[in-house]
Amino acid sequence: MCRRPEIFRTLFILLIAYYQLPIAHCLLSITFAPVKENEKYQVVIGLEVHTQLLTQSKLFCGDSAAFSTEPNTHISPVTLAHPGTLPKMNVKAIEYAIKLGLALHCDIEQHNYFARKNYFYPDLPKGYQVSQHTTPICKNGFVPIRVADRERNIRLNRIHIEEDAGKSLHDVDENYTAIDLNRAGVPLLEIVSEPDMHSSDEAFAYITELRKLVTWLGICDGNMEEGSMRCDANISIRLTGDTKLGTRVEVKNLNSIRNVKRAIDVEVERLIGLVENDQTIIQETRSYDADNNSTFSLRSKEDADDYRYFPEPDLSPFHITDDYLVEIKNGLPVLPGVLIQRYIKEFKLSDYDAAVLCDDKAQAAYFEAVIKYTDNYKAVANWMLGPVKSHLNDRNIAYDAFTLPAEKLAALIELVETGKVNFGIAASKVLPALLLQPEKQPLQIATEMNLLQESDSSSIEQWVDEAIAAMPDKVKQYQAGKKGLIGLFAGEVKKRSKGKADMTMVTEILEKKLNKQ
Repeated sequence: MCRRPEIFRTLFILLIAYYQLPIAHCLLSITFAPVKENEKYQVVIGLEVHTQLLTQSKLFCGDSAAFSTEPNTHISPVTLAHPGTLPKMNVKAIEYAIKLGLALHCDIEQHNYFARKNYFYPDLPKGYQVSQHTTPICKNGFVPIRVADRERNIRLNRIHIEEDAGKSLHDVDENYTAIDLNRAGVPLLEIVSEPDMHSSDEAFAYITELRKLVTWLGICDGNMEEGSMRCDANISIRLTGDTKLGTRVEVKNLNSIRNVKRAIDVEVERLIGLVENDQTIIQETRSYDADNNSTFSLRSKEDADDYRYFPEPDLSPFHITDDYLVEIKNGLPVLPGVLIQRYIKEFKLSDYDAAVLCDDKAQAAYFEAVIKYTDNYKAVANWMLGPVKSHLNDRNIAYDAFTLPAEKLAALIELVETGKVNFGIAASKVLPALLLQPEKQPLQIATEMNLLQESDSSSIEQWVDEAIAAMPDKVKQYQAGKKGLIGLFAGEVKKRSKGKADMTMVTEILEKKLNKQ
């Protein structure tokens, strides 16, 4: 099954652009097979996503919260829990939590406090974790997702603030486990959904949407490979139509969106196999091995853990005022969902184009910058999602590092729209030259490279006559009904003109001459 329709769409656009053919000659139909599901059972999934906040310092001290490959370089007596050290609250973490809660339609818990979670972490020196218990900073809310053209909201249970643990390293010494405490104390948001998803596709869409939102808000870099986002999946199955939840299995520490989907798929298959073979599902915690696409048991978990929460005595309760909430709400950027609807309604873009443009905040910002210089919104979308995106992907560059001034791309689009240069030449030759010489105007580059389109009908007729004379057999096939061969003739004219012929005129003249013979 193909899950990357944008690849085929981009190839389609480039092929049309290369031959400069009318769309009528380039019909394309691609069907994507639906996911085959076991209709006997319903899958029930709840996700816990840990999101590392982009604060400069840790949650309760001034140590750097930045990612570092050098172990134990971002530590101090507070991180190491030396006797007599006291925590001090990072207010920025509270602000970031409220931002996310407001963006996800949550209720904000204004009277709040932190709690000690008494659970032994070998890589958290205090021997307990400071978290939230009865007063999570955000409650309820939802994450909107879209799967197979169906939109629905995944309900949230809570979002709470807590400190991260360090990292245990098992491959440094063959006899000992090494500890890196750089991450210990870094602020986290734990985003807990209700058991509200029913397929790995929904889970994939949910985490994709969450990742897009936290990066859009600037509160997390979303880098799952570095541990900035991690996911635990709670999975169960039940007979379709049942309302009682089945025995839950938790798969821990999934470190990529793709692995979340793969782990859910393989675990659901395992659970169904157990039930079908009259075996009992055990409530347990499992891990996922991406190398062989399998899960394995870590520990049984028959009863809920008793963490013996109690209010953190070294941190005062805090109150979030109404004025502070209004200030944060007014400072939120326009969210991607709002932009998507604007692009569809005001700019008449397709649902697909609007959604892809809003996949990344920097990309949407560049689109907004370009349309200040042109109102050809569809052409801007096609360029950004086609040639420009291909250029960035080939060089592993993101839109926030793209240096071409927006007005230069708008001017290049104008060259194509006014017929001075065809799309294929503009994309393959003018754009690369413009990226190397951004101080120049696209028209200047096209002129210097002798790429301006030839619109003289006598010159084009000569190239057309030469192309027709070179393929007498194809002429007969065209006249016998194979009208799609006009693309072959157009390609030949393009080659003979070295890409300079106005392909709209070429097509008109070709049709006229071929239909007369």
